[in-house]
Amino acid sequence: MIALGAAWPIAASAQPAPPQARPIAVGKGSESTAAQPTLPEWTYADLADWADGTPTVIRAKIRSMVALEPARAPGLRPGQVRFYVEARTIALIAGPPQAGDSLRYLVDLPLDSRGKPPKRPKGDVLLFARTQPARPGELQLVAPDAQIAWSPDTEARVKGVLGELLAATAPPRVTAVREAIHVPGNLAGEGETQLFLATSDGEPASITVVHRPGASPRWSVSFSEVLDSQGEPPARETLTWYRLACFLPARLVPSAHVSASAADRARADADYRLVLAELGPCPRNRR
Repeated sequence: MIALGAAWPIAASAQPAPPQARPIAVGKGSESTAAQPTLPEWTYADLADWADGTPTVIRAKIRSMVALEPARAPGLRPGQVRFYVEARTIALIAGPPQAGDSLRYLVDLPLDSRGKPPKRPKGDVLLFARTQPARPGELQLVAPDAQIAWSPDTEARVKGVLGELLAATAPPRVTAVREAIHVPGNLAGEGETQLFLATSDGEPASITVVHRPGASPRWSVSFSEVLDSQGEPPARETLTWYRLACFLPARLVPSAHVSASAADRARADADYRLVLAELGPCPRNRR
């Protein structure tokens, strides 16, 4: 049995091929790519969600899919069906070498427009997974839906995200805004807001918003102890943008403010809203 982690709890009794399981036909005319959206539907955030912290990424060809009865798929969301999948490795995109090319794993896929289980994808798939050292060939997907349709463009985009994540300068995960302070300048319209961020690894991170008389406010982010007031906002669909746009809270909590006056606290709030507005939304299309 494939053992799945706490992020995707599956009861140990959910055996790979229970008597109640319904095989998915894979004969001529039954194959379909409808089981997963094609690449243009996946956003940068979708791919980064799957890739962030993923030990292994594999391009695979599915050999068979068996739908599990709902009673044997605890935690399954409405409108989904859980499959036991057997596949073979086509290429290892990231991660340590695998023993053999046979793969087995569980995946949750959405029902089709008729409320029926999707058919086996015709093309290859990409898997974001953890290996099971004690059970060669068995995978634990990093999320119930961490199987997506493969294409050359998909693979290139995933490799790009992985390259950003593995870079020595990769920004850590942002978990909260620890402190916010606005310090007015000596001239009317002059001042600076500092937003100190909490990160998953405890490393420093901050956002600086600078006000100059007669100029629009400008902001930048730093993932070091050096505060950067001269930088530029991160470009969209980059790892730094993702860390901020997808994980900064919607508003500052009152306890984060350390400014001396109500006016300065209001300015810090306004600057935080400015940063969020310029980052823009973090679209995700995962179902």
